[in-house]
Amino acid sequence: MDTGSTKTARAPQNRGWWARLGRDMLRDRWLYLLLLPGIVFFIIFKYVPMYDLRIAFMEYNMFKPEASQWVGWEQFTSLFAKPAFLKVMKNTVVISLWKMLFGFPLPIILALMMNEMRSLKFKKAAQTLLYLPYFISWVILSGIIIDFLDPTSGIVTNLIRAVTGESIQVMTNRAAFVPMLVVTDLYKGVGWGTIVYFAALSGVDPQLYEAAAIDGAKKFKQLLHVTLPAIMPTIIVMLILSCNNILNAGFDQIFMLYSETVYEVADVIDTYVYRIGIQKSSYSFSTAAGMFKSVIALALIVSVNWAAKKSGNEGVW
Repeated sequence: MDTGSTKTARAPQNRGWWARLGRDMLRDRWLYLLLLPGIVFFIIFKYVPMYDLRIAFMEYNMFKPEASQWVGWEQFTSLFAKPAFLKVMKNTVVISLWKMLFGFPLPIILALMMNEMRSLKFKKAAQTLLYLPYFISWVILSGIIIDFLDPTSGIVTNLIRAVTGESIQVMTNRAAFVPMLVVTDLYKGVGWGTIVYFAALSGVDPQLYEAAAIDGAKKFKQLLHVTLPAIMPTIIVMLILSCNNILNAGFDQIFMLYSETVYEVADVIDTYVYRIGIQKSSYSFSTAAGMFKSVIALALIVSVNWAAKKSGNEGVW
């Protein structure tokens, strides 16, 4: 009797929720219409392909998919048993951590510095120059980088030779290749990364600065006790999202710039999956590697979000 009453009470509540959702969607129909292309994109290119993750548990036959055999965890066992995969795993983490170490705080520092600029024209010009590299694809930018680092005629190479007296071939030097990846990644993306922090800074109440100035706080004290606490929720959210890229070292950049001479330090999971899956047609093995990467990224972002909320900060959800 009690169970039936509970179900009866729950049914009107559910109908009320759906009715309220319908009214909200009707009221904000134009906003939902703007959201529709993004939803369709994620459904087609992110959620629908998840069905084929089953290939990771099969010995997939691309010519006769119906003849594919289920092998359970065999692909993952083979994956972790390969020394080459452990090497690319290490390379991925090292490159990603270096990029995160410099790439995460630098947009914050730039946004804080540019926020203090008094000349509006200079500020807009600086922002434009910082944003421009983001809109250049890695296909084009890699050609520019290769020209700049040409062993004989490259501007950067000649500058290094003039300063150090040594001729360094950055594109084939294992010690110099990873720092080059980090620097060029910063050049391309750091300006775009400041946009979020500019938006957060614009929401800081000017009265807080006035009150701090009355109390005798100089610019540095205002930065520490007003600006940073005000944008800290944004910093935490961006930190959580950046943890998703720990195993994403930047396929486009590395694929366009690396060669066999630097495989030892530059071969990452994505390039490894490309070589094994596309060039050698080992689709099951490469799908297992990609699935492993996705699961680790999910675990990292959930863990960091949980830690952020436990420490009293806002999380992504």
